[in-house]
Amino acid sequence: MTYTHLLFDLDHTLLDFDRAEDLALTYLLEEAGVASRDLKVYKDHYIPMNRSMWEDLNHGLITKPELLRTRFSRLFEHFGQEVDGSHLAGRYQHFLSQQGQELPQAHAFLSNVKDRGHMIYAATNGVSYIQRGRLQASSILPFFDDIFISDEVGAHKPSTDFFEKISDQVNDFHSDSALMIGDSLTADIQGGNNAGIDSIWFNPNGLVNETPAVPTYQVKNYQEILTILSK
Repeated sequence: MTYTHLLFDLDHTLLDFDRAEDLALTYLLEEAGVASRDLKVYKDHYIPMNRSMWEDLNHGLITKPELLRTRFSRLFEHFGQEVDGSHLAGRYQHFLSQQGQELPQAHAFLSNVKDRGHMIYAATNGVSYIQRGRLQASSILPFFDDIFISDEVGAHKPSTDFFEKISDQVNDFHSDSALMIGDSLTADIQGGNNAGIDSIWFNPNGLVNETPAVPTYQVKNYQEILTILSK
């Protein structure tokens, strides 16, 4: 199979969201007056709570505006404080949008893929100005032929609408020669399944698939993706 159009998730696939999130949370919590000694306990509660909320979004159980508006008010409520969740959301987005950290070898990997003649697209759920800001702060932005962000597309992975919008906007896009590459089974792989697009589950930590999503391929590093593209 020759894959001409590659759709890449960003966070945990090319961009180092964990580092970006940690720095943005540090700046936000310090600005909100959380003592240095308490930063870890706040982060330890926020990170799994936030991940669970994004999973709820993927399953249609919560809206994105609700997620963004309430996650920090929920965090501080857990510690007995009442805050303006919308204000903190805006400040967090500001700090996060400045973080362009990449996963190791992401730049060299995309350079290799580009040299092979593939068309490369970002296909990400997220807040538009955050994702664009992070790409701008990174070194990988020039590799992308176009960027598709759920906020701008008007739909989010794993919905078929998200992929149909990409198909409508990309010349010569055909589902049988496209490949969705990402770390999220519920967003990236299930999205590929829904859209009839082959997928690569980027799984460097060797997680077990406990979802209905069925990846076409599973890899643990970039080299294994290059091997698939060489077939």
